[in-house]
Amino acid sequence: MKIGVVFPQTEFPSDPLAIKDFAQAAEDLGYTHLLAYDHLLGANPDRPGGWSGPYTYTDPFQEPLLLFSYLAGLTQRLSFITGIIILPQRETVLFAKQAATLDVLCQGRLRLGVALGWNKVEYTAQNKDFQNRGARIEEQVQVLRKLWTEELVTFAGRWHSIPDAGLNPLPVQRPIPLWFGGHADPVLQRIARLGDGWLPNYRSAKDAAQALAKLGAYLEPEGRNLSEIGIEPRLRYENGDPSVWRALAEGWALAGATHLTVITMGAGFTTPKEHIHAITRYADALGLQI
Repeated sequence: MKIGVVFPQTEFPSDPLAIKDFAQAAEDLGYTHLLAYDHLLGANPDRPGGWSGPYTYTDPFQEPLLLFSYLAGLTQRLSFITGIIILPQRETVLFAKQAATLDVLCQGRLRLGVALGWNKVEYTAQNKDFQNRGARIEEQVQVLRKLWTEELVTFAGRWHSIPDAGLNPLPVQRPIPLWFGGHADPVLQRIARLGDGWLPNYRSAKDAAQALAKLGAYLEPEGRNLSEIGIEPRLRYENGDPSVWRALAEGWALAGATHLTVITMGAGFTTPKEHIHAITRYADALGLQI
C-alpha cells in the first residue's frame, strides 16, 4: 500500500514556510502523497436558519489546487490528491484547465478525489443547484476526461456545450485519475461506472465490509472487480497507539486497500511541530522508507 498524510489545514497556520516544512517532512519520512480537503466558504453558525455543519467560517481551508501548485515546486516525489473537490460547485472547463496545468507542473503527481458535498451554503453562494448535483457530476466526469485526452472536443450535453475546442497543454496523465468519495448506494454505483478509485470514510475494513461487498456487486455488471480500482481510507491518530495503527492498516491491506492516508487532526495538536511529530511517529510505526 501507498501511505500518505492529510494536510491538517483546519489546525494549521496559513504560513507558507510552515506549509512547506510539513510537506517536505512528509516526503522525507517516506509518505507517498499529501491529501487536502476542499471547502470554499464557511458558514456563520449564527446566520438566519442556523447551521449544523462540522465546519464554520472560523475553520481555515487552503484551496487544494493552489496549495498543490505551491508545493509542486518544493517537492520531488510527493504526489497530491484532493480529498475531496466538491466538483458540482466548480465550472467544469475552468477546473479541467486548472487541473491539467497542475498535472504538468507536478509532472503527473496528481489524483483528484471528487464528490457532491453537503454544504448548501456554498452552493447557494455560487448560484449552483444543490438538488441536481448528482446528475451534473456524471456529465462533468465525461467532459473532464474528454478535455484531458483529446486535442479538440465537441460536446453537447445538458449542462455543457463545447464547440470544437481543447486544452493546451494537455495534462501529463491522460486522463487524470478521478476517485470518488461517499458511501451512499448511488455513489457506489457511480464509482462502479466511472471511478478510478474510492475514498471511503470508515475507521476499519470491518466497518466497511458491507459497502465493499456492495461495490463489488455493482462493479460486476460493468466488467470490473475490486482489484481494478483504488481504495484509500483515512486512519486517524486517535489515542496515539501504534499497535492500533498497525492493526487497522493490516486489516485494510487484507481488504484490498491500495492506499492509506494518516490524519492528525482532532488529536489535540495546536502547532505545526506537533503535527510533524505525529506523522513522524506514524511513519515509524508503519515502517515507512524513502
